[in-house]
Amino acid sequence: MGILTGGHTAIHWFQQLFPVILPEIKADLQLTDLQVGSLSTAREALSGGLALPAGFLADTFRRQMPAILAASLACSGLAYWLVGRSSAYLWVLPAMALVGVGTALWHPAANASLSTRFPERRGTALAVHGVGASVGDTLGPLAVGALLLLVSWRQLLQLHLIPALLLTALLWKGLGRLYSQEGPRANLRSYFLDVGVLLRRPNVIVLILASGLMGMGRLATLTFLPIYLREQLGYSPFLLGFHVMLLYMMGMVSQPLMGILSDKFGRKAVLVPGMACLGLLYFALAWASSGVQLGLVIAAMGLFFYGLGNITMAGVMDVAGAGVQATSWGLMSVLSHLLTTPSPVIAGLIVSTFGIRAAFLYASALLVLAAVVLLCVPTCPDPVVEDASGAGRREGIHTPARITSP
Repeated sequence: MGILTGGHTAIHWFQQLFPVILPEIKADLQLTDLQVGSLSTAREALSGGLALPAGFLADTFRRQMPAILAASLACSGLAYWLVGRSSAYLWVLPAMALVGVGTALWHPAANASLSTRFPERRGTALAVHGVGASVGDTLGPLAVGALLLLVSWRQLLQLHLIPALLLTALLWKGLGRLYSQEGPRANLRSYFLDVGVLLRRPNVIVLILASGLMGMGRLATLTFLPIYLREQLGYSPFLLGFHVMLLYMMGMVSQPLMGILSDKFGRKAVLVPGMACLGLLYFALAWASSGVQLGLVIAAMGLFFYGLGNITMAGVMDVAGAGVQATSWGLMSVLSHLLTTPSPVIAGLIVSTFGIRAAFLYASALLVLAAVVLLCVPTCPDPVVEDASGAGRREGIHTPARITSP
């Protein structure tokens, strides 16, 4: 778990380059709000579109997981190097889309590995893995904001290729032994039958819908909060990085706690109030005054901003068979991304018409709607837990890992 959590830290360091660098790219290339939104959309489109194929690769070629995970880091470094070399919007757009490839390759393989190795503590394992993301999400923006005071954004992005390649080699070597005894490839027929079973479960579809709505709000906020801080409030790159850090710092504490609570009381008992609270905080973000008040609102958002996604993911994996853990993540990602991907462009149109604060009100409405969608679900199916032989068995309604109403 330690190696995967460390790798997750690196992946999210690269991911959180984007919000801190975005205002610099906008100013340098003189982009419109709609073009800014399209950069986020391009990244999400490739990330979501490749999630299911990446999940299939991870489930079918389990012994190749080290190569898949290492490739995700290499791809992230190369993508940002290309962004740093780009001189126009039409060059930045495909390079930014390539950033999504790294995300797509990492998450199905890593999450499936943890899910199958820790079936009785799936929510906790995924939450601990999420802490690695929070470390990268926290340190990355602050460090990048500080470095932008010393070097240009182009130089900074190009320099990131070097640590990306070094980490790629270390990860590949470090994980090689762990997957040398991995089981045989999944049977193709049973593989797709299990996926079909997932799609026939209404509560799985509801979880995916709620995840998509939550992702729409999160992506709109991540796209336009940095623009708001830089252009409207006049914050320096370092102060911008500090506030993006606040957005994730609290997740290092809240994610394991939410994972433990969801394992004990059920996924819904955590998801519904968490989404409702995040929606209210997005609303408060639109009206918070600059300074301490804004910082407190952003820090409070961090309690739920990333961790809720891990709980929805655990809910889908609860009902997935042992051979399709990565594909269940990929399936959830692809379907939720159908909603999430256009959100930054929609937010860009809203900002162009009503002003930048309207993007946060849009995000607030989406989170409240996601909470209502989950609230309408009376019960969810019993999870599959693998025994020592790897065979699936159904847990009863009173087991800790259920997804039931509170």
